[in-house]
Amino acid sequence: MSDIRSADVLIIGSGAAGLTAALNLADRFRVTVLAKGQLNEGSTAWAQGGIAAVLEPGDTFESHIEDTMIAGAGLNDRAVVEFVVENAPRAIERLVELGVPFNTEGGGLHLTREGGHSHRRIVHVNDATGWAVQEALQRAAEAHPNITLVPDRVAIDLATSRHEERYSGAGNVWGVYAVNRESGHVELFTANATILATGGAGRTYLFSTAPRGATGDGIAMAWRAGARISNMEMMQFHPTCLYNVEVKNFLITEAVRGEGGRLINPTTHKRFMTYYDPERMELAPRDVVARAIDAEIKRYGLDYVHLDISHLDPAFVRGHFPTIYEKLLGLGIDMTREPIPVVPAQHYTCGGVLIDRDGRTDLPHLYAAGEVTQSGLHGANRLASNSLLECFVFGEACANHIAANWADLPPPPAIRPWDESRVTHSDEEVVIKQNWTEIRRFMWNYVGIVRTTKRLERAAHRIKLLTDEVADYYGHFRVTPDLIELRNLLQTADLIVRSALHRQESRGLHYTLDYPETLPEAVDTILVP
Repeated sequence: MSDIRSADVLIIGSGAAGLTAALNLADRFRVTVLAKGQLNEGSTAWAQGGIAAVLEPGDTFESHIEDTMIAGAGLNDRAVVEFVVENAPRAIERLVELGVPFNTEGGGLHLTREGGHSHRRIVHVNDATGWAVQEALQRAAEAHPNITLVPDRVAIDLATSRHEERYSGAGNVWGVYAVNRESGHVELFTANATILATGGAGRTYLFSTAPRGATGDGIAMAWRAGARISNMEMMQFHPTCLYNVEVKNFLITEAVRGEGGRLINPTTHKRFMTYYDPERMELAPRDVVARAIDAEIKRYGLDYVHLDISHLDPAFVRGHFPTIYEKLLGLGIDMTREPIPVVPAQHYTCGGVLIDRDGRTDLPHLYAAGEVTQSGLHGANRLASNSLLECFVFGEACANHIAANWADLPPPPAIRPWDESRVTHSDEEVVIKQNWTEIRRFMWNYVGIVRTTKRLERAAHRIKLLTDEVADYYGHFRVTPDLIELRNLLQTADLIVRSALHRQESRGLHYTLDYPETLPEAVDTILVP
């Protein structure tokens, strides 16, 4: 039997989106925030680059909006882009008030530039912005008496009307069932309103810059509960992940290219972006740069390409990128003297749970914010440093809508506890590991940077076989964190492949050799459960 814990608002996820929502709600409501592992293990703490905002006289909202629309290949919702961009300066103000120690210059905030941006507008804390933001938000949340932070809870499924003791048929979301990592027992968390802030699905791929827990949990749970999912084919691949046998998933921030880093073919020793995007070069949007690197690697049979910033003053490089400099130095690479070996890696999930401008999903009482969503901001490709920004703006939007409509959010009815009476402990954990590895490998090979219909169909075939196997396993054995993640990975992989097969054009992050042209009209891919 599961333990039951209730709150006014339940937030699943303890990163920028979740904690922003919590802090905006806590003066009026009792808020519980669940973290899958430790509170700071999500994607927010991993964000190196910064936060985009129009903060200097030479820049304009219109310019930031246009840069976002161009990067997103026109698939963005312009009204949403305007909403987020116009709220960016206030989001930065709030972070400064919370004590985020942004870099300064000449009495103001130091602004850097990244790929796809026409101006310097990225506020940052050296090359570890996310960590500083996470610390500030977490510190504020821990100090608030109305916020309960609960680590080490792995969400299994949303508790909906079908879990009510007396079924109402309303389709409401009343909370979540989650495994307590320490005890292994399933607990039920209920609330008047629930916010999904669970992050993306990067670990669906073999190479990813995402943290270990980015297994698409929120997307998969929302889909199973009946919410629409949109644009899952739009998986962003970061062009420059460190290529190193010992260290996996270490990102070399976009800002290295923004400050003058050059991409070099290690065989020809030539700066190859001159052939792919001679005007923007290394500052082209991520999809363009990632495809260029992928093409060079395939054409010359390389394992990696070089990112070189050694032509700049060593003191400048060390001062701007202290975290990266120290990390690389520990691996025997001095970035002030030699190039960095890099490869593309999955980096960001641009699609997700469909939400409106208030963060509402299709399901009553369920909201969502951040990378778990498809808000209309990113379109077919996320512009650099718009992701943390989206978390702050939509975290607050969810909180505002909940507060303004509290009278329409009644407390949950009696919900059935989790039933474990007919399952046993598994003695075949190797099945989970094998299937996890297989999914990530075929997704990388068949559903990666460049796609074909045949490759996508091969992936779909593998997913169908594995789905039956995992469903049988899930039905017979007690749930574990690994089994929950495997189930969600497989569900997310299925949504990505179905979306990719549906889009018969090349646009932004979805590039297919069978449909190389871009259609005249940009239309979202929307999957309905």
